[in-house]
Amino acid sequence: MPSIQFITWNKLSTAEKTRILRRAETDISNLLPLAQEVIGKVRARGNKAVVAYARKFDAPDFRASMLRAKATDFKAARKSLSAKVIAAIEAAHENIRRFHEEQMPEPMWFTQVQPGMMAGEKVSPVTSAALYVPRGKGAFPSVMLMLATPAKVAGVPRVVVVTPPTPEGKADAASLVAAEVCGIDEVYVVGGMQAIAALAYGTETIPKVAKIVGPGSSYVSAAKRLLYGTVDVGLPAGPSESIILADESANPQLCALDLLVEAEHGPDSAALFVTHDEALARKVHGLLPGFIAELPEWRRNFVETVLSNYGGVVHTGSLEESIQFVNDYAPEHLEVLTAEPFVTLQSLHNAGEILLGHYTPIPTANYALGLNAILPTGGFARSFSSVSVWDFLKRSGVGYMSRDGYASLQGTVATLADYEDFPAHAMAIRKRNKILGI
Repeated sequence: MPSIQFITWNKLSTAEKTRILRRAETDISNLLPLAQEVIGKVRARGNKAVVAYARKFDAPDFRASMLRAKATDFKAARKSLSAKVIAAIEAAHENIRRFHEEQMPEPMWFTQVQPGMMAGEKVSPVTSAALYVPRGKGAFPSVMLMLATPAKVAGVPRVVVVTPPTPEGKADAASLVAAEVCGIDEVYVVGGMQAIAALAYGTETIPKVAKIVGPGSSYVSAAKRLLYGTVDVGLPAGPSESIILADESANPQLCALDLLVEAEHGPDSAALFVTHDEALARKVHGLLPGFIAELPEWRRNFVETVLSNYGGVVHTGSLEESIQFVNDYAPEHLEVLTAEPFVTLQSLHNAGEILLGHYTPIPTANYALGLNAILPTGGFARSFSSVSVWDFLKRSGVGYMSRDGYASLQGTVATLADYEDFPAHAMAIRKRNKILGI
């Protein structure tokens, strides 16, 4: 077993600190030529290219007739799942729906900026959206719920899903049931670069959409980078990452358990336990091998790689220094296990989500607490937010002025138009004054 890192933060060089803060940034530049090829072929050949790539990468016997999930596929998916799993999907959806309904803004608002001058906004859903639900190392009905629920709450007129096929050419059963629970029946069984290209340009079967939302592999990221500007590619999302922030009051067993959560996603994930209490840090470090040994081998390998590379235990000089580390890192998931978590919360500014206390571990938010678990990674939590209804809404500014309001503002407008040397702007004002007798 690789050794689990124990990092004394103040003893690291600047270069070593930078490496930890950068984590496993995915370099997708080597994939861009392939992405360009796939995009070009899908744009030119439509379904034929999509099917050819599906056969090459996913399902050797894939056919064009399998591109869209049929009603019989939804029925078979529900029949194949246990009642317990279906109930869990439905319960999670209920909480996620309630949370996102609270996010919905007023459909329109106005304010009087001056007498006779009204300015406001009209909020509308995007015209169409595609949800990318990955399969990769497993099946992710939770991702379906996290994407489909806010899209439907936002009122997007057309919501479609793309998700990679199994080797048999089918969509994951639990993901189909989750889509159905959310009210979506338009699911396309396609993934990877070819799915993003198809959504950007449209094929004979797969519709062109205004926006694509959802996490994917480095191949998906490469296609999104090239298609940025052709289609809105949504939130940047990379390898999973987490920080468990604790003080001397924290339970070391729970700290160690929670550190493993995001580490098991894959070898390029990052998972850090951060505390100023050296005794706690040593206890957590000592507990980790025992918990890791209980995991199945393939997940154990992921965790061992992560905790010896971009993860581990970080010992700082003070709680304030730990908090500064968190804000500099800007993690996707942050657990706060301090004596006064709501007090600590006031100093935390950069995190995709912030979970408070021993009873709110990361898995609860990943699945069913109601918060959206599609979060910014790679430090993007400094400027991006989790997926929400706002990913599926847009705002239009709305203005209105009465005659008196216009009369009081026209001089200001004409003066600024003159200064910026826009004669047509100024003429539209001054000649209007004469026409309207102002």
